[in-house]
Amino acid sequence: MTGEDHARTLLLTQSYEPIRVISWERAFTLLTLGKVEVVEEYDRNIRTCYLVFKMPAVVRLVNAFRRFRRPVRFSRVNVYARDRYRCQYCGVTESMRDLTFDHVIPRSRGGTTNWTNVVSACVECNHQKANRTPVEARMRLIKEPVQPRWVPAVTLQISVRSVPDAWTDYLYWTGALST
Repeated sequence: MTGEDHARTLLLTQSYEPIRVISWERAFTLLTLGKVEVVEEYDRNIRTCYLVFKMPAVVRLVNAFRRFRRPVRFSRVNVYARDRYRCQYCGVTESMRDLTFDHVIPRSRGGTTNWTNVVSACVECNHQKANRTPVEARMRLIKEPVQPRWVPAVTLQISVRSVPDAWTDYLYWTGALST
């Protein structure tokens, strides 16, 4: 295990579901505030003037938290998640790197960049629609764009090669692991 592995801590919900990876410093701060409890530790020590602690590898939130309190922030990633990574014209599912951001009413025609005017589109459909409305391009939207009231669940993606041993019991694998 590298020193870099020791600098990361896996944060779990109250029900032991992985949320995100945080720094060990952030985990230690949450621990001192009583917001998390340590589930797994690294062998490495943290030394203060008077005390020695084990570095946290996995921490769990003590209290439940509300994930969807604020309005969902408009962003390219959140638009893709809202549309479930599907082109809203042809329905093909793509990876984030293969999707584009399409303005239903083109910006050149007064369309704005907001939740109700932007959809996910594959490159082919975006080129076909070009600087036209869907009606002009004779393309139908699968679903009208709306502002979501909650953020779709985000999958925590971690490379198998970089997973510290202390995390393996808390990550749920959906297929064969490759190294």
